[in-house]
Amino acid sequence: MSGKIRKSDALYYHEKGKRGKIEVIPTKETKTQRDLALAYSPGVAEPCKAIAENVNDVYKYTAKGNLVGVISNGTAVLGLGDIGPEASKPVMEGKGVLFKIFSDIDVFDIELKSKDVNEFVNVVKALEPTFGGINLEDIKAPECFEIETRLKEELNIPIMHDDQHGTAIISSAGIINALEIAGKKIDEVKIVVCGAGAAAISCTKLYVSLGAKIENIVMVDVDGVLNKKRTDIDQYRSMFITDRDVNTLAEAMVNADVFLGLSAADVVSQDMIKSMAKKPIVFALANPNPEITYEKATEVRDDLIIATGRSDYPNQVNNVIGFPFIFRGALDVGASEINEAMKLAAVKAIAALAREPVPDIVNLAYNETNLTFGEEYILPKPLDPRLLTVVSPAVAKAAMDSGVAKFEITDWNKYQNELNKRLGRDEQIMRILTSKAKRNPKKVLFAEAEHLNILKAAQVIRDEGIGTPILLGNRAIVKSLILEHSLDLDEVEIIDPRMDDFEETRNNFGDLYFQKRKRKGVTLPDAKKLMRDRTHYGLMMLDSNEIDVFISSNSKEYQDTLKPALQIIGLKKEVKKVAGMIVLLTKKGPLFCSDTTVNVDPTTEDLIDITLLTAKEVEQFNVKPKIAMLSYSNFGTGKQASPTKVRKAAEYLHKFHPELIVDGEMQANLALNTDTLDEMYPFCQLDDKGANTLIFPNLSAGNIAYKLLQEVGGCEAIGPILMGLKKPVQVLQLGSSVRDIVNMVTIGVVESQIKNEL
Repeated sequence: MSGKIRKSDALYYHEKGKRGKIEVIPTKETKTQRDLALAYSPGVAEPCKAIAENVNDVYKYTAKGNLVGVISNGTAVLGLGDIGPEASKPVMEGKGVLFKIFSDIDVFDIELKSKDVNEFVNVVKALEPTFGGINLEDIKAPECFEIETRLKEELNIPIMHDDQHGTAIISSAGIINALEIAGKKIDEVKIVVCGAGAAAISCTKLYVSLGAKIENIVMVDVDGVLNKKRTDIDQYRSMFITDRDVNTLAEAMVNADVFLGLSAADVVSQDMIKSMAKKPIVFALANPNPEITYEKATEVRDDLIIATGRSDYPNQVNNVIGFPFIFRGALDVGASEINEAMKLAAVKAIAALAREPVPDIVNLAYNETNLTFGEEYILPKPLDPRLLTVVSPAVAKAAMDSGVAKFEITDWNKYQNELNKRLGRDEQIMRILTSKAKRNPKKVLFAEAEHLNILKAAQVIRDEGIGTPILLGNRAIVKSLILEHSLDLDEVEIIDPRMDDFEETRNNFGDLYFQKRKRKGVTLPDAKKLMRDRTHYGLMMLDSNEIDVFISSNSKEYQDTLKPALQIIGLKKEVKKVAGMIVLLTKKGPLFCSDTTVNVDPTTEDLIDITLLTAKEVEQFNVKPKIAMLSYSNFGTGKQASPTKVRKAAEYLHKFHPELIVDGEMQANLALNTDTLDEMYPFCQLDDKGANTLIFPNLSAGNIAYKLLQEVGGCEAIGPILMGLKKPVQVLQLGSSVRDIVNMVTIGVVESQIKNEL
């Protein structure tokens, strides 16, 4: 689960910059008058005429085939209930963000001011020409059943109410795997369903499609068991009326094999769990707090498999495992609906994926060494990149086999490659590193805590569980800022090395520093005097293992921290040079740029060291480095000193480090434009995806290039990451935002974890 989210932070996040979370951007050139003539009049007439002749060409010439409408009337929003269409809009925008980052599907969110089923259906029907699919969201029962049923009957595009079917699909995949582990058969198990709303009904129906027997199912709502004594059961729940003589949840739980909860917190007691059959399966999915906590359930049974909706426990049932990839597959074959066959295909694909060996990128994301199919891993993790290439093809194939696809996919390998290329996965890097940092947080020292952004970042890393902040600065000023801005940092340690309280520590650090520098021009009085300086004092804390990560000021010059860091912390073994790397998060994926902050005019030997250092750092991001050594010439076309040193460095690396994918010298456009590279220089070692790591010939080139990409290209930059020191020292850029600082802390914490593991 995410850490504590403050009201002010949430409101600022949605308000800052462009309001909201989404925007519309053109996908074609629009720079010249000719571009505009093609985009609109007169050029636009040609696709219009083509579509008029063949309506399915709308998928060929417009965005319809990649556009989903997320539509709600705000009557059942998250845990907020009926808050109205306007208040639901942030949620619908958020759903659009998830569609985009997980499956590259574009979304228009539409909030309808209507609680009337007929009116709602008629409005959505009128929108059918716009969308390739409709995701209904946060509509209360029983209206949601009728709305979805009618839209599926009357429209020719896929419709899915994710609150119902998303949970059903994911939980069904979990149930399949849990039953296999428990050694039970779905057509024999007794199932108790707590809750009788849209999600519960949809889940139970899908379990029946998988083989569960209705006579083995007991459904319970707030008024008790759905049995023949009840006279208040509507048509949507009537199929689950039981013949058994049970009236309460406690009675139903006796000897039950499976419990599915989609109701409210704490409605299940430990005694109820004790009364279940051997090897019970408990899916307590109420959010944010389950029907019974993981701790309470496992305290009384050591033979159960438990899943919740929470990410801080094993087996999270999370709809994001399903809906982006289900719609992706449906859209890619122009499906007219999402039918039972497609849902079952998604269930089986998700279940099967959990049984496969888990790639390193997933283990890294969750700070695991070897996730393996079993009682605590019955579902793929939400950050598993294979979901897109496993679930989407399964759904697309089911659509084709069941006769609801407008288009066919014939080359499935090509389709999977296209899916892989859809997402650069720039967002995954920080999500993965943040998740890893949270698993083993470290002590993080902020060397200049008298800046508001530093304090806000300290608040975030504490709230999120990334690390334990320690503040270095003038105590009075720091406390004043905390009070003025209502920050929850009262219990955070504040160190002011100039105060008398720290005289003994200053003297001890001075003695230690003197031993390091006594034959390098430093006197003992000078050493002790330097300990009043926060940078020196903080670095001595790091050297003495009192902290794990050192974050420098965002107001000092880079060298003011780098020089004492080299003197106090020193270089790693076999490292001759420190270097600075920037990570640019681009739409095509992460781009690692080095050296951008330290070495002004590196020699051939320096470039070799920088490349080797950078390659190791890139690998820590769980990315295989593909390195381009940049210049203004290509493979010998330039004979001047600058390209020559780059060329010689590349030659050395080819000879002595053949394990690296590296080539040069080459121009930056060739490194990233593989079509031209393949045509002109087919011998180049870079593969068809091009370089993800750029080594610059000098500091000017590297620094200018990444800042231009950041400002003009719209890339987010993380760094500079200081490489080569024995312990994590990170130097913030001038004017670093709170987000920048948190990113740097996260990287520092993960680096500290890796050092401790070595």
